[in-house]
Amino acid sequence: MSGTSEGPTPAADLDRSAVTHSHYTTYHRVFATAPLAMAVVGPDGLVVTANTALGELLGIDADTAVGRSAADLVDLAGDARGRHAFQEVLGGRQTRLRCTRRLKQPGGNSVWAQITLAPLSGGEPGALMSVTDISASRELQAQLRHLLMHDPVTRLPNRTLFFERLTAALEAEPYEQGGTGRIGLCYLDLDGFKAVNDTLGHRVGDRLLSAVAGRLTRVADAAGYARAATPLVARLGGDEFALLVEDSTGTEQLADLADSALKALQEPFDLAGQRLSLTASIGVVERHTAGTTATGLMQAADTTLYWAKADGKARWTLFDPERNAHRMTRQALSSTLRPAIERGEFALEYQPLVAMEDGRLNGVEALIRWHHPQFGTLTPNRFIGLAEEDGSIVQLGRWALVTACRQARRWQLDRPGEPPIFVSVNVAVRQVWDSDLVADVAETLAETGLAPHLLQLELTESAVMGSAGRPLQALQALSDMGVRIAIDDFGTGYSNLAYLSRLPVSALKLDGSFVRGFQYEEAARDAMPNPADEVVVEAMIQLAHRLGLTVTAECVETSAQASRLRRIGCDTGQGWLYSRPVPPDRISELLGARTYAVGNP
Repeated sequence: MSGTSEGPTPAADLDRSAVTHSHYTTYHRVFATAPLAMAVVGPDGLVVTANTALGELLGIDADTAVGRSAADLVDLAGDARGRHAFQEVLGGRQTRLRCTRRLKQPGGNSVWAQITLAPLSGGEPGALMSVTDISASRELQAQLRHLLMHDPVTRLPNRTLFFERLTAALEAEPYEQGGTGRIGLCYLDLDGFKAVNDTLGHRVGDRLLSAVAGRLTRVADAAGYARAATPLVARLGGDEFALLVEDSTGTEQLADLADSALKALQEPFDLAGQRLSLTASIGVVERHTAGTTATGLMQAADTTLYWAKADGKARWTLFDPERNAHRMTRQALSSTLRPAIERGEFALEYQPLVAMEDGRLNGVEALIRWHHPQFGTLTPNRFIGLAEEDGSIVQLGRWALVTACRQARRWQLDRPGEPPIFVSVNVAVRQVWDSDLVADVAETLAETGLAPHLLQLELTESAVMGSAGRPLQALQALSDMGVRIAIDDFGTGYSNLAYLSRLPVSALKLDGSFVRGFQYEEAARDAMPNPADEVVVEAMIQLAHRLGLTVTAECVETSAQASRLRRIGCDTGQGWLYSRPVPPDRISELLGARTYAVGNP
């Protein structure tokens, strides 16, 4: 048996110089001529040989790279993920590693490089590393990104970059690197900017936007001077700007920033001979980043900016959760009004109208209630305005009219031997304009069998006193039909008394503000209010009677009020002294008991 080994020599027993001369000789010629920076890396991770191009790229002599750790040369050693992939390729367990690194040269310069590591061919141990200078393409990418992420007019970050920064700030770990875990936003809109574009042209408008951007940037720089970070100033589009404060310290910081922004924009702008003045409105939001989304923050800021505009412009307004909840409730109610009518969520209650002379129950006012599945029972002041805005008041008013007339007829049929009571139904002016109210009333009376004189329609003073054209014609037609017309809340609107005589009105309902001055008892002379209250009310009652109208006093709450109103000639009383609004079966009980002076149930 000879002394030579018949098996392969273990890799660990190979002499490193032998590996260099036997396994990698074929690479020497390639290294000498290739413009691509390359190196052969041994299975131990050390550089076996490197070409001149690699030395030039790294700013060193190529020979000095031999024997050094390849991972250290290309900045892979400090990256756990990169280091692991590097070892996987050397061990033959991964076919390729490709990554990008910023490599620093000894002189202080740096280059962006793409590093590729692949196993040597032929099953030889080690790997071939190539390094490509991509600094030029990275610079081009950076320039393109800057163009994509910045507004061309103001050079500020645009909406895309703003949301990128905002999202990153919200996703950062709370209190990371000493942060506060809070975020603040000033959402700014220029007041009346459209007029500048329309009158002076878009070129002047663009100059003004650029000047505004400069002032806001200086405000942000001053705010960030004493703090760790400067607020980000961005143009979100049109004349809307944002100042984003990462790691904010509270609402006081945001309020100071908003104040500074408003003051900075108050000074006139001199633009190529044009001297322009403008103001801005700002919505301010400040909150914890935890549980906050970019969409939620922007919605809050947009809502608050709207408040600032609605409150008079040229101001900043802080987000108010309670005010926002009310707005959200309005939106929720508005969006469900029409379906609620179809689902039968509305009901009518009735409040007695009592003759002051003898205490008889002459009629009732139908008052609508919304039994909302989420918000409970809602009174008209919560939803009638919304119904008028979106037009659903026509459908709702028609339902109330039919329901009230049907109920009034039922009371009459249940007690044929007693004088019938009339029902008073509120009508919005939009019902007159957007529907054929006369036809609706005629159809309802015919369907229910209710006599026209047992129906009274109430319209507000502001709606009736300014009526002309179609509304006046409709009121006249209803009056000719025999339907009573009453003016509700009289004394709070136009009070055009001369015009009153030309309207087809049969009743006035005095607003409750007049009646409240009648609350004192006769004996309490020391608590006696201004006697002008009684003089005014008495004069209105006398005027109404001279015009052939009856008068109803609303909000009667005490017997003292009732006696004084009766003394000065008021015809009818309505209020809690007699009854709160009650369901129709309660009115039926009162009629059955022949009790007209109802009392407060």
